[in-house]
Amino acid sequence: MIGHATLLAQVGGTGIVEYLTVFVLAAFVGIEVVSKVPSILHTPLMSGSNAIHGIVLVGALSIMGEAQGTAQLVLGFLAVFLATLNVVGGFVVTDRMLEMFKAKPNERAARAQVGKAEDAGPQHDAGGAA
Repeated sequence: MIGHATLLAQVGGTGIVEYLTVFVLAAFVGIEVVSKVPSILHTPLMSGSNAIHGIVLVGALSIMGEAQGTAQLVLGFLAVFLATLNVVGGFVVTDRMLEMFKAKPNERAARAQVGKAEDAGPQHDAGGAA
């Protein structure tokens, strides 16, 4: 029977410890970066970064295309599904955020009335006394 250490050594040059180290360091960097962003900028930045995850979708599709076996196909399908959700979610959040800045129809009409009144200016008599 092959031991766990021997099996991990046979997998390749990069071991699980190195992968976990990179994962933990990336998590710490991500937490630090996101925590420093002001709350007013958080939604636009996150929606933009979610939209960029289309690259992840392309990578998941290419990995799934070379999958061998049921486990790899299931994991590939899961990766494609989650990446698609992430991309669609990014666009939905962006759309909702942009809707917040649009004026409602009744507000537009009220602003138009105020604008017309300001354009007309004060009414003066041409021949009035000074």
